[in-house]
Amino acid sequence: MKIGLDVMGGDFAPTATIAGAISAYKDLSSDDQIVLIGDQHIIRKEIEDRGADPDAFDIEHAPDVIGMGEQPTRAIVQKPNSSIAYGFSLLKNKEIDAFASAGNSGAMVVGAIYSVNTIQGIIRPCTSAIIPQTNGGTSILLDVGTIPDPKPDVMYQFGILGSLYTKYIFGIDSPRVALVNIGEEEEKGNLLSQSSFSLMKNSKDFNFVGNIEGRDLLKGKADVFVCDGFTGNVLLKNMESMYRMLVKRNLTDDFIDRMNYENYGGTPLLGVNAPVIVGHGISKEQAIKNMILLARDVRSVRLSDKISKALTKYTQAADLGDN
Repeated sequence: MKIGLDVMGGDFAPTATIAGAISAYKDLSSDDQIVLIGDQHIIRKEIEDRGADPDAFDIEHAPDVIGMGEQPTRAIVQKPNSSIAYGFSLLKNKEIDAFASAGNSGAMVVGAIYSVNTIQGIIRPCTSAIIPQTNGGTSILLDVGTIPDPKPDVMYQFGILGSLYTKYIFGIDSPRVALVNIGEEEEKGNLLSQSSFSLMKNSKDFNFVGNIEGRDLLKGKADVFVCDGFTGNVLLKNMESMYRMLVKRNLTDDFIDRMNYENYGGTPLLGVNAPVIVGHGISKEQAIKNMILLARDVRSVRLSDKISKALTKYTQAADLGDN
């Protein structure tokens, strides 16, 4: 397996990305290869400065960088030799099996859609975040910013995507899917919440367990939390700030440690035809390492293929219902 890494993406690149790649290399099998994408001169120097061997990695020269503040679509088109655009070119041509970056997240979404395309039947791809549970379990929250204003049918597909991700990556046979809302009753919430509930409540595509309030997100009541990208991003950023505040005050335990985003590396872009991993812009060595390992895991279980198969059944059932 060849895992492509955008070396130039992220606030602490290329130092953190190279450090993470070297660390991940030690945990990968001999059948796995990390492909470092970026300025080859910078890459080689960073590897050598750390006492590692540049020849242990494949290096693809891509001298340009898409900045965090650049407009994604314009940047992808105007900078074909950037590490992100070139990485997607390699992925499209099957020269790498997965692609990961902590760079411009919008460019990662646009690049994925224009290169490997969305899975047939997917309306909009989305991203997720890991939410540790006080009972020791792990849940995911989606969407967390990719689609701030989705329609109910997109929210329904979030349930499918989250259920499949949780099943094949975390090994939960029948993941419980809950809709984030301001109350548990069916009639609670805004029009989006009410319409989404109506679609989900009789779902045969996932195990829907109803609405869930924000105060219950850490109590192990569901495995997948579905919400619009605006709400999800606010929740995620709030949890990140809470974690940093607790650590700063030297308040920590096993559960608080599990709130550290660096433990998880990033999120797959769910709903595209190849493994694409989007990392946090402030990722350091540990997060980069785990982002690479997540790319390996997503590719190993062939998550995109499983989503495609599930969406085929979903669209066929929808077509029968229309008839």
